[in-house]
Amino acid sequence: MPELSREYRIALAGNPNVGKSTVFNALTGMHQHTGNWAGKTVTGAEGTFSCGTFSCLLTDLPGTYTLRAGSAEEQAARDHICYTRPDAVIVVCDACCLERNLNLVLQTIELTTHVLVCVNLLDEAQHKGIHIDLPKLEECLGVPVIGMTARNGEGLDDLKARLSALLSGEEHCPGTTIPYGELLESRLQVLTDLLSEQPLTVPPRWAALRLLEQDAGFTAHFHPDAAPPHLFLHITELRTSLEQLGWDARTISDHIIACTVQRAAELAAACVRLPKAPDAADRRLDRFLMGRKTGIPVMLLLLAGILWLTMIGANYPSELLSRWLFSLGEFLRDALSSCHLPAWTVSLLIDGMYRVLAWVVSVMLPPMAIFFPLFTLLEDAGYLPRVAFLLDSGFRRAGACGKQGLTMCMGLGCNACGVTGCRIIDSPRERLIAILTNVFTPCNGRFPLMISLIGMFLTVGGAAGTIWQALALLLVIVCGTGMTLLVSRLLSRTLLRGIPSSFLLELPPYRPPQVGKVLLRSLLDRTVFVLGRACSVAAPAGLLIWLLSHWDIGGTSVLLHLAQALDPFAQWLGMDGSILLAFFLAFPANEIVLPLILMTYLSQGVLTEVPDLATLHSVLTAHGWTWMTAVCTMTFSLLHFPCSTTMLTIWKETKSLRWTLFAAVMPTVCGICACFLLHGIRLLL
Repeated sequence: MPELSREYRIALAGNPNVGKSTVFNALTGMHQHTGNWAGKTVTGAEGTFSCGTFSCLLTDLPGTYTLRAGSAEEQAARDHICYTRPDAVIVVCDACCLERNLNLVLQTIELTTHVLVCVNLLDEAQHKGIHIDLPKLEECLGVPVIGMTARNGEGLDDLKARLSALLSGEEHCPGTTIPYGELLESRLQVLTDLLSEQPLTVPPRWAALRLLEQDAGFTAHFHPDAAPPHLFLHITELRTSLEQLGWDARTISDHIIACTVQRAAELAAACVRLPKAPDAADRRLDRFLMGRKTGIPVMLLLLAGILWLTMIGANYPSELLSRWLFSLGEFLRDALSSCHLPAWTVSLLIDGMYRVLAWVVSVMLPPMAIFFPLFTLLEDAGYLPRVAFLLDSGFRRAGACGKQGLTMCMGLGCNACGVTGCRIIDSPRERLIAILTNVFTPCNGRFPLMISLIGMFLTVGGAAGTIWQALALLLVIVCGTGMTLLVSRLLSRTLLRGIPSSFLLELPPYRPPQVGKVLLRSLLDRTVFVLGRACSVAAPAGLLIWLLSHWDIGGTSVLLHLAQALDPFAQWLGMDGSILLAFFLAFPANEIVLPLILMTYLSQGVLTEVPDLATLHSVLTAHGWTWMTAVCTMTFSLLHFPCSTTMLTIWKETKSLRWTLFAAVMPTVCGICACFLLHGIRLLL
């Protein structure tokens, strides 16, 4: 009988987009946490659940197509199964494309026979006319197989019952063996017999395969000192005999892959019955959404629609939240004053730290609460991978990776999220390019300034005003994308030379998005995460701004002295010293650029609330603003150093102070050059 007192370790594996996270959430509920894999920029999740009389710790492995350890995700998944030795591995498969998923199943069975295959998305397969003979598949694989629809909870009880039987030893799991042909099998059997005598943590046959193909990921864990010398002599002899027949390490590796794929195809042919056109509807939709003539326009229209909904929907909640937070500030001021604190201390805490914090929350929260769910709905529906496909050719010409298109889209919500998302790029060189150029994607923090300036200086009247604002903002984003491609190309040709890598991009089927789960995931995982980081730096920024505005030198605040010092240089860029100073002081949060400009113009000691656009337009024009000033300000907002939250994220991802500083200097130089050029052209005209 197995031990009932200990916690059993279960690994959850599967290809991307098979519903693995849905299975994980259904099993663990709220008993889960996330973290980085040791030594890798790959995030994983763990959670606990009960299975019969067993207490289980479930580890959600990174989504991967193979265990051949070609990427950080594949290596993390394989190392966990190899060296952590879980008590069971649940492999989640997509019923709509089972043949491809069986490659991972067969590789997992080679590592351990304690495997439970979960064929998910049976409802979609049924809708497409796909029939899977699950009992026959179980017989062919030699491990338990269940069918389920995780999003509806169907099959969850069966999964727990079969897992409980597997852990208790009631399930007989002989597993299946992939035949590799007589030539390789003869050498493989000799080496397997030799390795059976060694104290290995992995199956001898699997270890023999890795040694014959000279897998660097495995040999790093295979210590020569612990094995007798004759073993390595035999390994060398076997490799030499194969090389004499033209079978070098690369040939052996390719042959192993081919045999695995062939075995998966044989199993699928025996157990799966397909209709003539299982995904005809998806392909018709793809011809429109990804067509040469329609793909890019549709993508831009969808993005414009999201921006328009964000702008329309965020105005009123932002105003209400601002009023409530600033009213709360007055209540806190009275409470602190009643404690007989000095007036300057109350002003420092309320007018400085709290006011900046309240401004960041009121401006940042409503747009993010709208943008992130809309963005996540497109992701859940299966459209975002198609965006990466549309942008792939452009990034490939720039010497970068097509996955950068996805990280760029994530940067629209927050550049810090975009930088974190660069983990999906396998190549370190291309990942660094994506991290350094993500700042050229305007985030939600820069939208308020851009929208206000577009509304005051570059807009049209009437009902079409908001539509024009959305299109103008879309043009700014397109310019940022162009700058991303240009700088990516320059970096790939100079500091970060290299050949663009190929990558496998899966186009998942179109699915109705799970609105409830999308709202929860986007609000908790993205909105609250980003807002928390922004607030952690907004309060100290408020302290600094208050000190600069209240510290007088010669009857003039340090804030005005700094603005005057920057003014000559700023004039060359089509701006003034107050604007340039506002960008530097808004390093903690881009949302406070406009209030800082007003604070300097009006010589006030506290952060100024932005009035209606008509009043704001009067204040700005009274201080010399023209449409050209607005264009240069928007250009510098698009092309300048990242905010402190993004800088902190860049440092955490690169672990390099040099590249973190470069990420700040490079876009700022681009912004200075662009503004200088625009202003110079205007003067010549």
